[in-house]
Amino acid sequence: MQRTMALSLDSLDLLPPTGGEGGTPLRIPLDAIDEDPEQPRQEFDEQSLTELAETIRERGVRQPVSVRTHPTQPGRWMLNFGARHLRACKRVGLSEIPAFVDQTANSVDQFIENEQRKGLSPLEIALFVQRALNQGQTQADIARAIGKSRQYVTLATALIDPPDWLLSAYREGRCRGLNELHELRKLAGEHPHYVEAWTSDRSPITRDAVMALRAELAEGSGSVRRGTSALLESVEAGLRTGEAGTGARKSRQ
Repeated sequence: MQRTMALSLDSLDLLPPTGGEGGTPLRIPLDAIDEDPEQPRQEFDEQSLTELAETIRERGVRQPVSVRTHPTQPGRWMLNFGARHLRACKRVGLSEIPAFVDQTANSVDQFIENEQRKGLSPLEIALFVQRALNQGQTQADIARAIGKSRQYVTLATALIDPPDWLLSAYREGRCRGLNELHELRKLAGEHPHYVEAWTSDRSPITRDAVMALRAELAEGSGSVRRGTSALLESVEAGLRTGEAGTGARKSRQ
């Protein structure tokens, strides 16, 4: 199921965040804060969260999160920035977290904050761009809003409603670069079976390997058809070997 991220281009000029008297952060109960479902950050590294939780356990929360009042639930808060800190505090078992209130933050600000703090993954970028396009924004509009080039936004579209084989390569960590993902998707437009088979047979998928694939495809359709058959036979043989191994293990049980 495809998830999408929201984009609003309103109120891009942020007001200074507010807190308690003297600019000190508020102390807000963790169970009163909801994560923004339209937050661009959707993928969290487990080891990084564990390390952050241990740091908070030893030293406390050194960096307040940012919140705004919940748009539909009075008395609750919606998180602007700080999902990692919020999750780490819950792991440690804290009941409160320091927070500044910023009523003007939107998904564009969230994208910029996350990208500058710790780069978003290709899939998170794609989901953000997809929602923006669905709202009628152009790629040029999106690029201007987030301070990126038009080419950056174009590359991000590779994982918008991707074919299963490409998403598998991404999820398995075999192909994580925006350039490589975009190039594979483009090449698959004319040679879908060959590119799918080629992708399933490689790990990791580097930029040099993708460029070599592009050159090979440019040489001629005859060699591509022969290569497709060989690759598909190799993949099918591997699947048969795996199934045979599974059957043998079951028979011994």
